[in-house]
Amino acid sequence: MTDAFTITRTFAAPRELVYSMWTRSEHFSVWFGTDAVEVPLDTLSLDVRVGGVWNAVMHLPDGNTIDWHGEYTEVDPPVRLAFTMDDDPSSDSVEPVIVVLVEVDGGTEMTLTQPRGGFTDEQVAQTIAGYNGFFDVMEKLLAA
Repeated sequence: MTDAFTITRTFAAPRELVYSMWTRSEHFSVWFGTDAVEVPLDTLSLDVRVGGVWNAVMHLPDGNTIDWHGEYTEVDPPVRLAFTMDDDPSSDSVEPVIVVLVEVDGGTEMTLTQPRGGFTDEQVAQTIAGYNGFFDVMEKLLAA
């Protein structure tokens, strides 16, 4: 991925558990929504296999929704997961988001790499802030 951004977080949790945050609907719906945004479990579908699709409807505080969709391009539990991600129903992203999980002392280092696409620097900064909000919730879930 030539034009991408990367976020790295370390969680005090086993790699298998961090991987399950990405692959089990009951976990994904909580952290992908955060405290301010709801992703109802009945709007979420994760078919975690190469070629499998995922869908999620994000309900925003202002009443609007975002319909996310994508396809899994790599599934290597509990080490690596790659998937496309798009919020435009008439479009399909080609370059995947890649999540790599590495065991480290006291937990798991998670590195997410996402294509920049046509994002401006400001949009990249907002996207990174959004992911960090997601990962703050994930951290709370992992600690529980």
